[in-house]
Order: sequence, then structure tokens, then C-alpha cells
Amino acid sequence: MSALSVEQVHGSDLDLKKALLEADLPTDDIEDEGRTFFRIVSDDNQTVGFAGLEACEDDKLLRSVVMLPGQRRKGFGHAAVSAALVHVEPGRDVFLVTTNASPFFARLSFIEVQRENLPAAVLATRQLSSLCPSSATIMKLTRPPT
Repeated sequence: MSALSVEQVHGSDLDLKKALLEADLPTDDIEDEGRTFFRIVSDDNQTVGFAGLEACEDDKLLRSVVMLPGQRRKGFGHAAVSAALVHVEPGRDVFLVTTNASPFFARLSFIEVQRENLPAAVLATRQLSSLCPSSATIMKLTRPPT
């Protein structure tokens, strides 16, 4: 795997929107306040994917993790998640919602949680309240205390 760099992009970034749409991921709220997105770039200056975080009071929602076609299964997804998590303050919980990637996130120390065990601010996100189906898997990052 080549070296990767991360650059912050706005929710209005056209490449971000295109990548999310092509992966059938929601784009309706990516320009709302409280979202931070990252472009993952290879050492040859090629965009390999994107990842994002949404503020939920004291917690974060990991979202919009997508690798571009042709860049999948190269370890870039793990690198994208790690790059986004660098921007999470110690002691904060990180949640995500997925319809088809729970095995991938489980390998990164996320565990499935039930909707009734989520903080109110996470439940109130558009991702959980309207954009993702109720059948989606909700996961929480488990990590050792700092």
C-alpha cells in the first residue's frame, strides 16, 4: 500500500458527492453544519476515497466512508477510518450506521449496538432519524480508555 495523505474537504465538494452517490450513500445532509469530511489521497496524488465525521454533542458519527472503484480491497478503507478517527477527541464515543459493511467495521473494533442504547444526540442525527433504513446496523467503536 502506498503512503496516504488526508485533506479536509467541504460537504459541497463535487467529487465527494459523486463518490457517495455512486456508492448509494446519503448526500442529503452533507452540507449541514457539524460535518467534517476528508479526502484520502495516495502518494501519486490520486483520490482513493473519502471519510467524514458528524458532531453529536460529545460524541461523533463516523459517516461517508467510501473508497473509489478500483481502490477497494487495498487497505485504504482502514486508513480512511483511522485518518478520520485522529480528529476525535480522547474519551469521545464514535458511532456509525451501515447497511452492508458491518463485517469491515467489526474488524476495526466496532461492535453492534441497539438503537435504544444510543445517546439522544446520535439518535437525533438525520442519518438515524430519516436517511438510513431502520434495518441498518448501528455500531460503536470500542477502544481502550485513554
